[in-house]
Amino acid sequence: MSQSGVQVDPECRRAFDKLMSRQLRYIIYKLSDDFKEIVIESTSEGATENYDEFREKLVNAQTKSASGAISKGPRYAVYDFEYKLASGEGSRNKVTFIAWSPDDAGIKSKMVYASSKEALKRSLSGIAVELQANEQDDIEYEQIIKTVSKGTAA
Repeated sequence: MSQSGVQVDPECRRAFDKLMSRQLRYIIYKLSDDFKEIVIESTSEGATENYDEFREKLVNAQTKSASGAISKGPRYAVYDFEYKLASGEGSRNKVTFIAWSPDDAGIKSKMVYASSKEALKRSLSGIAVELQANEQDDIEYEQIIKTVSKGTAA
């Protein structure tokens, strides 16, 4: 359980296991509408889905407030980044946790997401890199690969 009292749906871990066995490229998690459970919002169709599609899903994520208003929504995501080494020594994979919390998202949802993040991360063993993203530039592919590879990507 998280500091906010939010539970993690067991399906979140099962999907993560599929990602770790290279059956999925990414998973996007969200809080349920009642803010009591972390659930899966979407996954890749397989291990080869396009990064741009993933990024668009994050950028366009929406959250419903208690009053019923819809606004930009935070999300958690796990993406299996693959990159080639500039040294020519082959390629690498890094499972990366992204905490997406756009600056223009609602205050309450940002607070609940921030206080619930550790509960999800604890249930997902094998994460190599964690990123906090607050604006669209933070989730540009080139920017993330540079961070994930620590500058060693081609």
